[in-house]
Amino acid sequence: MKRAVVVGSGATAAKELQGKFDVTILEEGNSFKPFTIDLALVERIKKTGLLFDERLVRLLFPAMKVRKSDSGMVMVNGIGTGGTTTICTGNGIRHDEGLKSLGINLDEEFGELSREIPFSDDHQKRWHEPTRRVYARCMSMGLSPVPSMKMAYRERCAACGRCVFGCRRGAKWDTRQFLDIAVGNGAELTTGCKVKSVVMNGGEAVGVEVSDGRYGGFLAADLIVLAAGGFGTPAILRASGIQCEERLFVDPVLCVAARWENAGQDKEIPMPFIVEYDSFIISPYFDYLSFFFNRNWKYPAGDIYSLMIKLADSAKGGIDGKRINKRLTDTDTKQLEEGVALCKEILLGLGIKDDDIFLGTLNAGHPGGMLPLTEKESASFHSPSLPENAYVADSTLFPESLGNPPILTIMAMAKRVARTCLNLG
Repeated sequence: MKRAVVVGSGATAAKELQGKFDVTILEEGNSFKPFTIDLALVERIKKTGLLFDERLVRLLFPAMKVRKSDSGMVMVNGIGTGGTTTICTGNGIRHDEGLKSLGINLDEEFGELSREIPFSDDHQKRWHEPTRRVYARCMSMGLSPVPSMKMAYRERCAACGRCVFGCRRGAKWDTRQFLDIAVGNGAELTTGCKVKSVVMNGGEAVGVEVSDGRYGGFLAADLIVLAAGGFGTPAILRASGIQCEERLFVDPVLCVAARWENAGQDKEIPMPFIVEYDSFIISPYFDYLSFFFNRNWKYPAGDIYSLMIKLADSAKGGIDGKRINKRLTDTDTKQLEEGVALCKEILLGLGIKDDDIFLGTLNAGHPGGMLPLTEKESASFHSPSLPENAYVADSTLFPESLGNPPILTIMAMAKRVARTCLNLG
């Protein structure tokens, strides 16, 4: 049987390919473990001033990797089995308008996912009173808030607010479940194995260069699927001599927070509803990264209420080795300012004083776009820049920022890529 190597947390592709191929999954991180440290302890550490740089979060939570761009923007991604799906808020939202404009129809793939993943938007009765008031305020302003669809087993959820730390109750679905299926069907999973580059011979990919001594620095493959994420995949491609486009987007996030006594947002379902507004969305979200490291977030966690702005930023930026070159354009900055003004209008209308409103840390965690699909690749899902037997199955393929949670759409694309690869087996 031919060997397929899946690089990164490509559980969806691995699950689809195993059987027709002998699949080996190479994951740079380790097996995911939820964050279990009591937040009261983190608050005490915070008061000592030791938490002064967001990159230190890996000392507390190894599954969360933080880097900074050349402009100082904080970049976040998951590292380990399950990738970023383990540290996300579990939103299962379809956003494939940009792909549809290229003639790509993923109805079949989304249909399959709807049968494979538990979905629920039945969480409104668990909202705390402040969230109910914010939702009503958005309704009265004509913002049309919509309760979020969650990838979750509703009956297991304790609404503890710790989705982004990994669900200890197994209520939030993540792609480790697909990974378990792939391994159960015979796929091999190797953790702690960093892929440096794709090795080619005569224009054909023959394997990958790896850091793992178990493979002697090289693993041969008949098919290579890169699913190392919007930061990882372009870095591997460039190290392989394959050029990417300087079209990196990252979906910047900025939270507008306020002092709100006994709000309890830190112990509530994150992103319970979403407001779609031009080039950004707004959603209630307790930003733990800001709470841990931003000195403006000086109040106890239970006395802070926060609204997230997630921006569909300009596709302009890149990755040069380990350096991320990304900064907001003038248009991005203007749109972010509009989002801040709208969040303040929501909060002020609820009686919160302007002096009690403060901002979070600008961060981003949805990178992509550096090898974007075009109409020419709408059927093949294969860039002419790649060897014929090498594919990409992550957000690197997006033609533009979604400005929305992308996980479900990425999985649908990965299914299509795997289906295409099956014809090569």
